[in-house]
Amino acid sequence: MLKITPIMFSLHFLALFLLFLDHANAQLHDQEQAILLRLKQYWQNPSSLDRWTPSSSSHCTWPGVACTNNSITQLLLDNKDISGTIPPFISDLKNLKVLNFSNNSIIGKFPVVVYNFSKLEILDLSQNYFVGTIPDDIDSLSRLSYLNLCANNFTGNIPPAIGRIPELRTLYLHYNLFNGTFPAEIGNLSKLEELYMAHNGFLPSKLPSSFTQLKKLRELWISEANLIGEIPQMIGEMVALEHLDLSENELTGSIPNGLFMLKNLKVLFLYNNLLSGQIPQVVEALNFIVIDLSWNSLNGTIPVDFGKLDKLSGLSLSFNQLSGEIPESIGRLPALKDFALFSNNLSGPIPPDLGRYSALDGFQVASNRLTGNLPEYLCHGGSLTGVIAFDNKLGGELPKSLENCSSLLAVSISNNAFFGNIPVGLWTALNLQQLMISDNLFTGELPNEVSTSLSRLEISNNKFSGSISIEGNSWRNLVVFKASNNQFTGTIPLELTALPNLTVLLLDENQLTGALPSDIISWKSLTTLNLSQNQLSGQIPEEIATLPHLLELDLSDNQFSGEIPPQLGLLRLTYLNLSSNHLVGKIPAEYENAAYSSSFLNNPGICASRPSLYLKVCISRPQKSSKTSTQLLALILSVLITAFLLALLFSFIIIRVHWKRNHRSDSEWKFINFHRLNFTQSNILSGLTESNLIGSGGSGKVYRVAANGSSVVAVKRIWNNRPLEKKLEKEFLAEVEILSTIRHLNIVKLLCCIVNDNSKLLVYEYLEELATVSAVAGSFGYIAPEYAQTVRVNEKTDVYSFGVVLLELTTGKAANYGDEHTGLAKWALRHMQEGKTIVDALDEEIKEPCHVDEMSNVFLLGVFCTSEVPSARPHMKEVLQILLGRNHPLVYGMKNIGSEYDSTPLLKNSKRERQSESDSTLASDN
Repeated sequence: MLKITPIMFSLHFLALFLLFLDHANAQLHDQEQAILLRLKQYWQNPSSLDRWTPSSSSHCTWPGVACTNNSITQLLLDNKDISGTIPPFISDLKNLKVLNFSNNSIIGKFPVVVYNFSKLEILDLSQNYFVGTIPDDIDSLSRLSYLNLCANNFTGNIPPAIGRIPELRTLYLHYNLFNGTFPAEIGNLSKLEELYMAHNGFLPSKLPSSFTQLKKLRELWISEANLIGEIPQMIGEMVALEHLDLSENELTGSIPNGLFMLKNLKVLFLYNNLLSGQIPQVVEALNFIVIDLSWNSLNGTIPVDFGKLDKLSGLSLSFNQLSGEIPESIGRLPALKDFALFSNNLSGPIPPDLGRYSALDGFQVASNRLTGNLPEYLCHGGSLTGVIAFDNKLGGELPKSLENCSSLLAVSISNNAFFGNIPVGLWTALNLQQLMISDNLFTGELPNEVSTSLSRLEISNNKFSGSISIEGNSWRNLVVFKASNNQFTGTIPLELTALPNLTVLLLDENQLTGALPSDIISWKSLTTLNLSQNQLSGQIPEEIATLPHLLELDLSDNQFSGEIPPQLGLLRLTYLNLSSNHLVGKIPAEYENAAYSSSFLNNPGICASRPSLYLKVCISRPQKSSKTSTQLLALILSVLITAFLLALLFSFIIIRVHWKRNHRSDSEWKFINFHRLNFTQSNILSGLTESNLIGSGGSGKVYRVAANGSSVVAVKRIWNNRPLEKKLEKEFLAEVEILSTIRHLNIVKLLCCIVNDNSKLLVYEYLEELATVSAVAGSFGYIAPEYAQTVRVNEKTDVYSFGVVLLELTTGKAANYGDEHTGLAKWALRHMQEGKTIVDALDEEIKEPCHVDEMSNVFLLGVFCTSEVPSARPHMKEVLQILLGRNHPLVYGMKNIGSEYDSTPLLKNSKRERQSESDSTLASDN
């Protein structure tokens, strides 16, 4: 009989165990494969999972599946076009450590089924349509090190339990709809390295001092999140901090000194807050790459220690109250690319070495009190795109280095004391789009050729001379040409009329002679033509009457003769001035009204058919029969007397009805000016006529008013039949508060306001090319809903207004379409919520089958742009990419669009702003 030894028994037991284990693994393998196939079927077999099919190969080789020891440990299903919900049976994947559903169209509340993954370390649910609150027991995921919930529609509070996940290193909660609070307990996450909570609508909250306990935190991003109060002084103890962004909040107080002592800090964004006091002068954070403190109320001087920041590539201190000189050492920084200091009170010279030791890209020092010359080396690195230095006291000649600066896009140096000739190469710089050098002392002649990219040329109020000569087609893209008040001579060349894109042409106050070209080749886009105060002669060409978009025509103070072409009456001009010429004959009948009372003065040979325009009455030929004349005269007098009596009676009734509402006289208007003005209150009030109307919106109208001679302003009238409602009052005060203080190249200047109980008048600088925009900006229907609360203009408010325009274009409805509490944007959203097709909302004129798909996409883009939640709106770059067809179409899930199911994700192929590169690629070795 065979004796069984202990060794043999052990080997036998081991063999049985291995056989059992092998059987168990095979069973687990089959179970996991069945779960995957069931998931595929549950999600209705998306094409991204086509390779999930039973075969001889293991499911561990399927896309999005990773295994350890033949068991699934990672499910990477990002960008798989999955829609619907996450099913409960997914929890049968017991060994899962990594679960990634990023950038799909998954709906529902936070999937608590993931609590069953006891080994889960990485959870990514970003860029989906999840709604509701984060569960109070989220700390059940105790082993979690990475949690990404960004770009969803979560609401409510962030629960304190999130601060009880001890292994958490990355927490992304940005771009949601959180409207409650965030807990101080987050400060207990001792291993946390990245914390993103930006772009949420939290209740106004202070930055918890407990956050300064996060000694391992490298990135803190809480911009546009309703932060208030001061930045904690202890923030200087966050020694690992590399990236800090608290921009676009309501933070007050001064910048803590310790912030500029952090050795690892590279990026600091504190722009668009209410910070005050001085910038800390001692700087030991020598690893800075970008510092942006713009749009605050900081004062004092720029720290000299900034000159030690050898890695600094971007410095923006614009829109503050900084004074003193720019430290010369900043000009020698070797990595500096973007330099923005505009709208401060800085004085003294610009550092002469600026651009010499670094490839400078942006240079913006406008609206200061800087003196001296522009630095010679600005374009030494060959990458300079802009020289923005208007409104200073700079002088001298322009640097010769600008002559060979092919990278330049814009030069804006108006209102200084520059003199001499413009470098020849600057006129023809390859990529130059805007050259704005008005209000200086430049001399020389215009070149025959300019950059073919040039769209805007402003050289008014200089000493340019010689003739205007255009050769070739290099001027073909010019849109705005302003050359008023120079010393140009000679005739207006025929080639100038061949510019098809030209909208504004100002050549007034020069010494031009000869006749206007009778053959206008291509001024089809022209809206403004001012040739006044020259020595032009001959007849006014009737071809001017063929310009379809002309709104302003000023030929006054010349030597034009002959009759006014009657075809001129066909133009719908908002401004016409033919005064002080040698014109004769009868004026066009269309201009015989009070709106043009000063349009024909000082032309002795001109007459009108009735004595209403300070002109003599045209004399008719004698009548053949005195009896007939007497009868006709009697008839006319009878009609006039009857009309007069009726008008008197009607006026009396109107006065009685409206006496209470309009009893205040012009003298009771309150006049508030923000700048030195050359017009009076009466100049403005007298110009508020229907003939001067250029636009209207839900809260008022916009007029173009010739306030004083050649001074033209845009007047926005906010009115109501009753004293202004709170909404309109807030709208008015918001515009006054912001626009009266803003000085910016792209923002129209508010000159003054005129107020009484029933009307509010905002008087703006009139910009010809922006007249239409001025008519709608700030009007009900166009303005973003958060503007009334935050009184802030940023990219997201612009996107909202643009979205309304898209909806207007696709539906044919006005921005204020709807009742008194809603507009077109809410109507469009409600249309989709009710399950109606987009085609039903489109304007009948664009419903051709060949355009329906495109127009539907534009309509949907308009809805996304007008989301009530700013963080849910796309960026303008993304909007542009869609309109140009360079991005994937929008996702459209009508049942999911609402206050919670908003517009996220907006684009199937877009990356969220500031989204970490690690969001879509998770470490496979976890």
